[in-house]
Amino acid sequence: MYKNDLFLRALKGEEVERPPVWMMRQAGRYLPDFMKLKHKYDFFTRCQTPELATEITMMPIDQVGVDAAILFSDILVIPQAMDIEVEMKPGVGPWLPNPVNSEKRIQEVNIPDVYDRLNYVLEAIKLTKKTLDNHVPLIGFAGSPWTIFCYCVQGQGSKNFDKAKALCFSRPDLAHDLLQKITKTTIAYLKAKVEAGVDTVQVFDSWGGMLSPVDYQEFSWQYIQQIIDALKGNAPVIAFGKGCWFALEKMSTSGASALGVDWTCSPKTARQLTKNQITLQGNFDPSRLLSPPEIITKMVHEMIDEFGAQRYVANLGHGILPNIPVDHAQAFVDAVKSYEKSNVH
Repeated sequence: MYKNDLFLRALKGEEVERPPVWMMRQAGRYLPDFMKLKHKYDFFTRCQTPELATEITMMPIDQVGVDAAILFSDILVIPQAMDIEVEMKPGVGPWLPNPVNSEKRIQEVNIPDVYDRLNYVLEAIKLTKKTLDNHVPLIGFAGSPWTIFCYCVQGQGSKNFDKAKALCFSRPDLAHDLLQKITKTTIAYLKAKVEAGVDTVQVFDSWGGMLSPVDYQEFSWQYIQQIIDALKGNAPVIAFGKGCWFALEKMSTSGASALGVDWTCSPKTARQLTKNQITLQGNFDPSRLLSPPEIITKMVHEMIDEFGAQRYVANLGHGILPNIPVDHAQAFVDAVKSYEKSNVH
């Protein structure tokens, strides 16, 4: 069906001639064409206009030749759909003027009709699928309930999300109410995305590493597990928890098709923790793309040697940085494509 189905085959654990490659945040800020659109349209206009979202999603396919597309969107479209105001402030990032930090505010939060409130995302998927013309698969994504919760309660990004954690530990009942509302919305949203045409979904738990292993199970993982269970039979799910290497063993038995690994965990450790039972994705340090291209090539080949070429998707350990030269991103992708070793077969 696809001209290039390496990514989907690697997710299924099938044998591949080389690992597939894509980059988190690949449709974005390191590309000059993206910056032109950024100067013309504000952030949420780009997310909410299907033609713009499609154009941005296609950029890295055409320009650096990755093996999968990921829909240009944002994790904070979920709180917006739940009538929680979200702005993108220059120099600040996400800004929620009315944080959800009291019993009254949490009770007021709606579980929306995603087909109504997030229809623009579904339209962007349909248009992108048409434009991709079966060239490569399309990934849809959502933030983990815990990560969305962090922004909703804190009101902005944070080094420690102290207010979000304070709510969890002082009023766990309220925290779980809000987490469950976010989870229900996220499940409906991801199912609608699959229906609209995405081939797989990734759950980004960007702030999971803020929690201790015990608290992670209670306030984050159990909700991601609900999402994985709900999407069984719909589409493969990739779970990515930044700073959550301690949970890899548990994650590997969750029914997810693949697990993202960040650069603080070695490939060897990740394989040991997951008992080599699941496809792993990662874990090149995004800052390492500032190395000279020949060093990038060498390090990428070493990374693949360590993970093994099977049951593996080459990626970064988190999103690509804005200051990465395009030819360095190209070097990363080309290094994976040029990988040849007897252990591929």
